[in-house]
Parts: sequence; structure tokens; C-alpha cells
Amino acid sequence: MAQSTNDLSLSNAEVFHPVFVDAEMSERRRSSRPTEEEAITGQIGPGGLPQKKYSYLSNSIKRFIDLSAAVVGLILLTPILAVIALLIKTTSKGPVFFIQKRVGMGGTTFKMYKFRTMVLNAEELKSQLMAQNEVSGPVFKIKRDPRVTAIGRFLRKTSLDELPQLLNVVLNDMSLVGPRPPLMDEVVKYRQWQTRRLSVKPGITCIWQVSGRNQVTFDEWVRMDLRYIEKRSLFLDLVLLVKTLKVVFIRPDGA
Repeated sequence: MAQSTNDLSLSNAEVFHPVFVDAEMSERRRSSRPTEEEAITGQIGPGGLPQKKYSYLSNSIKRFIDLSAAVVGLILLTPILAVIALLIKTTSKGPVFFIQKRVGMGGTTFKMYKFRTMVLNAEELKSQLMAQNEVSGPVFKIKRDPRVTAIGRFLRKTSLDELPQLLNVVLNDMSLVGPRPPLMDEVVKYRQWQTRRLSVKPGITCIWQVSGRNQVTFDEWVRMDLRYIEKRSLFLDLVLLVKTLKVVFIRPDGA
């Protein structure tokens, strides 16, 4: 594949393609969102998730690679996982793992696993920090989040907090490579064209992780995901995995 991952952002012509514009106009005509679950179900319809066709063989190979790598990874990383768990347990109150409901392919929900990096009342404190949000759109991210524990800062900097998601890969909720799974309260705020990022299985890493992260707007983030969906291939997945490792060791900033 000759396509470079340095050219994976959507051009202006693609951003204003009729399929995007029509989807955004359709979203403006939406009048009610009864509940989060109903809103997600209503937004994610067959017509709202166009994507590049991916052959059965490619899907099967991708799943085989995901499953094999995740199982081997969990086995080999067991000592490291145990040490991290011990550090979390002995340095702050609360459980070792942070389990949160996320939205996956087609709007389905699943429980995503991470090592806990924040204080127990993090969600309660979030409302007090909303004014400091550094990312546009429905997501919330700040670089120096006061809710993050000392060990949590290290885990985020090295992306070690994401390792439990290998279990999500084994359970077939996630893939190694794919758009990051959003929160339910974020998805209900999506414009229609943005729901297209839910047309594939979410992943541990994707283009956003290797292309600026918090330095890009939410719309740019979504367009990176849409570019991945259009260009996705086994080779591109390999390239993104290699780039992710480089980012973790050279320029980590938490995900």
C-alpha cells in the first residue's frame, strides 16, 4: 500500500462532500433525544454508517491477529500487570481497574477496562473542571487533570493504563486498531456525520493517537477516524501499531 499515514487527514473537498453535508443537514432536523440508549439507537442506522467494504477474509485475518496478539500480550505482560495493580492498590484508595461503559460498532455498548488512574470521586469533580476542557466538541480532556493520581500520571504518560483493553480485544469488543470508543453521553451529542466513526470496531489505537492527540479539534479527530475507515487495511493497521509504539516511547501525552 503506497498511502502514507502522514496524509491521512481529510481534505476540504472531502469534508464538504455531499454525504457529509447531507448528514449534517439531516441532524439539524432531529428534534428529540429521549434517552442516551434511544438516541444512540436512533442515530446509528444503516444509512448513517457507510464504509469501505472489507472482505470476509480480511476481517478473519484481522480478528486472528487481534486475538493472537492480545492473548500472547496478556500472558507475557502478566508480571508487569501485577506490579501495576500492586502500585495502584497501595498508593490510592479504590479498585485497581476502572470499568466504564463505552459505545462500540453500530452503537452497541460494552464495558471497557483500564487501570484506574484517577481518584475515586473523579466523575463528581468533572463538572467543576468543564471550563478547563482543552478539546472542542463533546469530549473532555485536560493535560494537567488534578483528578489524576501520582501513579496514574505515569501510567497515562506511558499508556500502560490501556493494557487491560487487551482483554476487550479477546472478548471481541475491540480491535488493536480502530477509532477510540466514546462515552455514551458524548455520542448523543454527535452530529449525524460524526456517527460514521462507529461503523467499525473500536480500537486501542488509531490515527489520532499518532497525529497530535489533544492538539487537534474534535472534528479533526473524527475526520482522522473516517480517513482510517476509508483507507483501512491490514498493512495500515501494522503501520499504525508501529507508529503507536514510537509515540509511546518518544512523545507520550496520555490518551
